[in-house]
Amino acid sequence: MPRPRKFLESDVVSSASEVFAVHGLAAATLDDLVRATGLGKQSLYNAFGGKRELFLRALSEDRAEAARAVAEALGHDDASPLERIRGHLLGLAIEFSSTDRRVSLTTRALVESTGDEDPLATSTRAGIEQLAGVYAQCLDHAREDGEIPADANVQSLAVYFVAVTRGMELLGRAGVGRSVLTAVALDSLRAIHGRRMDDAEERAILP
Repeated sequence: MPRPRKFLESDVVSSASEVFAVHGLAAATLDDLVRATGLGKQSLYNAFGGKRELFLRALSEDRAEAARAVAEALGHDDASPLERIRGHLLGLAIEFSSTDRRVSLTTRALVESTGDEDPLATSTRAGIEQLAGVYAQCLDHAREDGEIPADANVQSLAVYFVAVTRGMELLGRAGVGRSVLTAVALDSLRAIHGRRMDDAEERAILP
């Protein structure tokens, strides 16, 4: 009797993530997943419970990586908190306007979730809260440093930046170019400043 094939679940999840990033949950087929992972259909079911469960597992990994990436981008101490957010947003404008960029599974889940009781919605909300927590830490420092008003609602602003960045990703996916995404990034910062940046400030941050 042949020995069962050994595999690393992390490798399978990574390969499946690429399929879901391209096709989404609904359009990805088991055949797509079989080709990408090298596992048979029954093995996929045995290990993960099915296509939807595999997507949720991949989504969990994706949102953790997204939070790590944002934390790294906002974690440099050689710039003020808002300068870190500004650099992060302008970097995303470049990244999201790239034609070969992979769509995040969080954004895929946002588009495909069907309501409050949908596990996709539950998992996506968890991802939003995770990202918002990272932005909130940086914004709290900005408030302490006087970059934003002392009475600013840091938690609301943190969710605002999650909404801005997810929206930028969707716009980039639709073919909106770097210049427009850059304008969105800059206007989101103007909104929390409550004023228009002067010419010197704009020259300093435009790519």
